[in-house]
Amino acid sequence: MTASVSTTWPREAAEIFDRAMVCAYASLTRDGRPVTWPVTPYVGAGGTLDVSTGLTYPDKAERARRDPRVALLYSEGTGPDRAHPPAPVVLVQGRATVRDADLQANTDRYVRESLAKTGAGFAAMPWFLVKRLGWYFARVWVEVTPERIVWWPEGDLSRAPEIWTGPGDVAVPASDPAPTGPRLPSRSAPPPDWRPFADRAARLGEPVVTMVATGVTGGAGEGMPLAVRTRSAVRTGAGFDLRLPAGVRAAEGPVCLTFHRHGPAMEWQENVVLVGTATGEGDRLSVRVDRALNDWSLPRNRRERNRSFLGQGRMLRKRLQAEAARRGQPVPRVRRPGA
Repeated sequence: MTASVSTTWPREAAEIFDRAMVCAYASLTRDGRPVTWPVTPYVGAGGTLDVSTGLTYPDKAERARRDPRVALLYSEGTGPDRAHPPAPVVLVQGRATVRDADLQANTDRYVRESLAKTGAGFAAMPWFLVKRLGWYFARVWVEVTPERIVWWPEGDLSRAPEIWTGPGDVAVPASDPAPTGPRLPSRSAPPPDWRPFADRAARLGEPVVTMVATGVTGGAGEGMPLAVRTRSAVRTGAGFDLRLPAGVRAAEGPVCLTFHRHGPAMEWQENVVLVGTATGEGDRLSVRVDRALNDWSLPRNRRERNRSFLGQGRMLRKRLQAEAARRGQPVPRVRRPGA
């Protein structure tokens, strides 16, 4: 029998896992390039840390099904408040299991857990309207079995991190079978110029940078994505010059820069994701940006946010039936929790 790792997680990290509203989730493309997006994380029932992606935009899961090496970075705690001390910054490196063999159960779980955690405006919406949001609530889950946890106590990136390594007898379950039939075409063409996106990023704070390396003190799995919060980021003509946290060494090669900010309950969010190539030495990393990735940000203004959300719905609703059919299942229904 294999051990459950959840009872052995470092206490500081486990507390963040329970209350985090967002984390940066990193997966690898076919050619080994990291792609990192902000997502809402959950603690799984079987000793895993779970994230999800929409059935209508499943690339985050499909990358993990093809290559299960993934990373999660919890770094949103910005300082003390009455309830909590300064939050640590926590990096999890592990292996992913993709779950989409039961789309109705996946959807039921996401409706239940996302409404409980964030609400994000849905809790006050009439249920007859919520039921029409299947394109959003239909989900593919990614369960991450942690193999290594690195954390910077109190979020102090100038201090050497602490490291936990999981027991070697923890088995990582296989993912559900991949869907059949051809993949749907991309939803939109990539932006032709990354610079306007970098201009937007200037107001979102220091980015998360994801490298592919063993570049943390104590070693890491070969080829694992390594996502860390930068200590500083300076715009250059070609991209950005970054300073890495203590204990992290610069790694040359493909990188992803993820800028993100969100409201208290994820009711609004702004994202900028840039990919490129890095060179560097020590804790200094120079990134040449190649392109920006299309993002879906939700404005702070409620009217603009609703317009954006409804616009996405009109486009993605057409993909819902096709993605369910690729998995040999009916389109899942949005059901009221406990009904």
